[in-house]
Amino acid sequence: MKQLYLLTLGLLMGSVAQAQSSDTTSVKKTDGSHVIIEAGAVKVTVGKKDSTKTEKKTVKYPRFTYGLTFEHFDIGLSKYHTGSDFGAPNGYDLETETWKTSNVGFDLLQMGIRFNPNLKVVLAAGLDWNHMRLKQNVTIQPEQPTLTITDDAIDYEKNRFSSRYIRVPLYFEYRSPQSKKGKRTSIVFGPEVGFLLNGKVKQISKEKGKEKFKDDFNLEPFRYGASIRLGYGGGGLFFKYYFNDVFAKNEGPADYKNLSFGLTFGF
Repeated sequence: MKQLYLLTLGLLMGSVAQAQSSDTTSVKKTDGSHVIIEAGAVKVTVGKKDSTKTEKKTVKYPRFTYGLTFEHFDIGLSKYHTGSDFGAPNGYDLETETWKTSNVGFDLLQMGIRFNPNLKVVLAAGLDWNHMRLKQNVTIQPEQPTLTITDDAIDYEKNRFSSRYIRVPLYFEYRSPQSKKGKRTSIVFGPEVGFLLNGKVKQISKEKGKEKFKDDFNLEPFRYGASIRLGYGGGGLFFKYYFNDVFAKNEGPADYKNLSFGLTFGF
């Protein structure tokens, strides 16, 4: 199943990269589908068009939209907490560097129903990364029955622990009428689930150079949470919180959770 996810997403990302390297194109087909490709812009829409511009003709609602996209690009900070504070859980060397512990994610697929110019419900799918920059000279060990962290006699220049998930959010979107400048104020919120693809340890040191290890590292294989985005025009702010633990039950610290916040682009 994991290999199927990787193959599908690889094909989709390849399509996005190819589309972004092309000249601007707009093709209206007889079946009502629409293709928009903007070179050098963070916007690729392949499928049913959901225009933010004023339509010259009367639009009938509800209106179904679908297709390959590149939206809700999130880049911000991740904060891990134990419920009582934002420190590391007892017994685990998971202290992080605040300004280098980050979250990055985006949507690649979307299918939605617009009920009127202001209200829409969207089911999307994309990718989401969390990067923990570890303060201490430790290594999270792969292929262990429980989370195992060893102390190293090495001074790491970089010691990063990452997780990568397929994210599947359900969005409820409200957007205001267009301003004279053609922009809208938007609020997008709803539940989100995630399916683990893999974890990765990346270390850089003088002694060993650059090293990378991939494994599930006892991470939670299925996570669930909620997100909210507030935007104006194409940019805004996001906040995401996951209700279950970072690591799988009985395989890591209990009540150790993650929240992320930062900038988001592509409404």
